[in-house]
Amino acid sequence: MPKMSEIASSDLFMEETGDDGSSMSISSDMTNYAFEQCNAYIAEKLGSDYSTSFSSEPVHAWGIGNYQYVINADIDIIPENAASDTYRYVCRIKYKNKDDLSDVYNFDNWAIEGINGLDML
Repeated sequence: MPKMSEIASSDLFMEETGDDGSSMSISSDMTNYAFEQCNAYIAEKLGSDYSTSFSSEPVHAWGIGNYQYVINADIDIIPENAASDTYRYVCRIKYKNKDDLSDVYNFDNWAIEGINGLDML
């Protein structure tokens, strides 16, 4: 197994995109776009059975490299005829157009790679 670890950590699997990742939580234009796209996806998936109130900004956001982002944020979800509950979710999302930011607001240019913390989705 040591040889496999050596290969996996080598440059063989590295894609040079100009978008370096960081282990530190950040706030940038791209993490803000990613946050908005995650919220839009969640609202669409919940549909009309729920009312939602999203926080104004994420609790944490990470740019993990290669135009991939992890967003950690709060949302108030109000089911029909029930009390509101606050949930904290994690959304992993990728911008598909790399450094072409001309259509960054278009949801079709983003790919949701996973959401955790919202069992009702």
